[in-house]
Amino acid sequence: MADTLDMTLELVMIPVSDVDRAKEFYTRVGFNPDHDSVVDANTRFVQMTPPGSNASIAFGRGIVDGEPGSIKGLLVCVSDIEAARAHLLDQGIEVSEVDVQPWGHFVYFADPDGNAWSVQYLPYRYA
Repeated sequence: MADTLDMTLELVMIPVSDVDRAKEFYTRVGFNPDHDSVVDANTRFVQMTPPGSNASIAFGRGIVDGEPGSIKGLLVCVSDIEAARAHLLDQGIEVSEVDVQPWGHFVYFADPDGNAWSVQYLPYRYA
């Protein structure tokens, strides 16, 4: 099946406590607000995509189970870790110092609920 079927990661659902606050935060991070739809009084769906990505995140009201802030280990890749860190800082987002590891360079941040992200730079891709 793996030889004949393409599978792409499309969407990761993220539990948040305040939809508008999350949308504003991820817009500051640089994600594109692709979709924001109120289905009914109990359901709202927001989809946002990091620049250059084919996969998105989604959050809202009435669409995802889970405790806000319970998602850890989300990762985006960048071509310039220092520029990414500077962008996050410029947007008022608390971000770690650059963590240089043998397999890549990282900075870390979390959304207002505590959903945790890593930003990864792989030097060998850009050498």
